Parts: sequence; structure tokens; C-alpha cells
Amino acid sequence: MSELVKFKFYETALQANRDKQILAEGGINSFIANEQLIQSDWLLSQAVGGIQLQVFEEDLEKAHQVLEDYKENEVFSLEVEHTIADPEFDFVCPKCGSNHIYRDDSATSFFGISILTSHKFVCYYCGNEFTH
Repeated sequence: MSELVKFKFYETALQANRDKQILAEGGINSFIANEQLIQSDWLLSQAVGGIQLQVFEEDLEKAHQVLEDYKENEVFSLEVEHTIADPEFDFVCPKCGSNHIYRDDSATSFFGISILTSHKFVCYYCGNEFTH
């Protein structure tokens, strides 16, 4: 019988569940450890090693490949959306000129809770990170 191994660690349950769903679509069983514990008391996160996504040992290589393939396809699908009709912000990416950008609140968040408004932005099209 195969054993569960730690595959990835996450700050938020949302990120872990997203990857769990991607793996399920790829035919890989995975399990999330510590999700309920950390959601009930986020101060325990470092003590228990964060939210963990676990897979069976025999699926480890395939799991890495499934997530890598998904990431590549996600980047490709975002390239189609270079310019959007109703942008959220009134400025564009300084690198490629795309108006399809988003605010990166992860720089100012603590365990998924935004503390301050971030001035860091990321372009969906080219991945450029910049401040505005």
C-alpha cells in the first residue's frame, strides 16, 4: 500500500483547494491536511507546517506534471486576453502596454487577510510586476 507524502504547502485553503481540484481533473487523488485546524486558529499555521496538499507516493511525479501543464495552459489562455474592454485600472503595464492587470495583495496580506492596500501590480499578459 502506498503512503501519502507532502506535495505542497499553502497559506490559504483557497490555494490548496484550487490545486486539489486541478489534480482531481488530472485523475490524481489528493488530500488536504491541517485545513480546518488553521482556519479555526491561524496562529497554529507555523506550528503544524501550514496547509498541506498530500498525494500518494506513486502519484508524486504525475502530480508535478499535471500542475506544471495547468500553469502553462493558464499562461497561454491569458495571452488571448491582452486588452480588455472595461479595465479596473486607468493605467497599463509599462512592459507590454496591456491593460489587463491586477493588484497583488499578497504582499500586504497576512494569512490571506489584507492589512494594507498594495501598490504592487501584476500584468496578466506578460507577468510583469510593477508599482504604480
